[in-house]
Amino acid sequence: MKKKVAVLIPCYNEEQTIEKVVKDFRAVLPEAEIYVYDNNSTDKSASLAKKAGAIVRQEVRQGKGNVIRAMFREIDADCYLMVDGDDTYDAQDAVRMCEDVLSGKADMVIGDRLSGAYMQENKRKFHNFGNELVRFLINRLFHSKICDIMTGYRAFSYEFVKGFPILSTGFAIETEMTIHAVDRNFKISEMTIGYKDRPEGSESKLNTYSDGARVLWTIMVLFSEYKPLIFFNIMAAIALAMAIILGIPVLSDYVQTGLVPKFPSLIVSGIMAVIALLLSITGVILNAVAKKHRQLFELYMYSVYASHKELSR
Repeated sequence: MKKKVAVLIPCYNEEQTIEKVVKDFRAVLPEAEIYVYDNNSTDKSASLAKKAGAIVRQEVRQGKGNVIRAMFREIDADCYLMVDGDDTYDAQDAVRMCEDVLSGKADMVIGDRLSGAYMQENKRKFHNFGNELVRFLINRLFHSKICDIMTGYRAFSYEFVKGFPILSTGFAIETEMTIHAVDRNFKISEMTIGYKDRPEGSESKLNTYSDGARVLWTIMVLFSEYKPLIFFNIMAAIALAMAIILGIPVLSDYVQTGLVPKFPSLIVSGIMAVIALLLSITGVILNAVAKKHRQLFELYMYSVYASHKELSR
């Protein structure tokens, strides 16, 4: 049976580029189904996408994460290609990306901009710094070697899509995808892709500062959820260090004089020591919970594989 490819295009006010994007991907993937999910656009994006031959659906919950959640729930395919509707990604790379998924080589293929022209083409202040910071944090915290964390050009297997619990509502979705794939040991490959800046008159929906802060917060939250033992032991170490810093002068005075002149410092030091102990215990408990979740996830994936085989018949 021929394998099905679905091109997923989240869309919010992209009337300037969406028609071209649909036509470009139709040209390189003529047998794929192209879905454009309109996210409350106030321009002609939906009608232009439909005119170009896309299957257009509506998602009323605002935010890219909400759009991807709806796409992953509603669409069944052997390979999913996700791309933005702003005409910044080269459609010619789609064939290679889909081949890696359809051949079983990868569950997620990442379109790597940072090893290509992106760092030179991108003119937004602090944007490249933000990409580098996110890449450094995730690779260090999750022991990975991903080159481009924030790219919106990716291909996925059926198993990854149906096994990915989306929590983000906005632009942190790419970060969440990457962390989930790394932590759950999915097969990941990266390809250097062509990238160009938005055409003149087309504006990015990404806010460097507010969305950047959300991404960093997402990394911290997911680190505490996926690696609770390490996270809470780090917090415990900080609390213990504060307890020691406050407690040493008090202990020194007591040894020399037999008195405790800095009683408030002693109280705070004791409280911080207790907090350190509680944080460490919390990490141990949550680590056991996280391990159990990993076991249940692996068992759940058996049903996903079985479901995919049934759909492929």
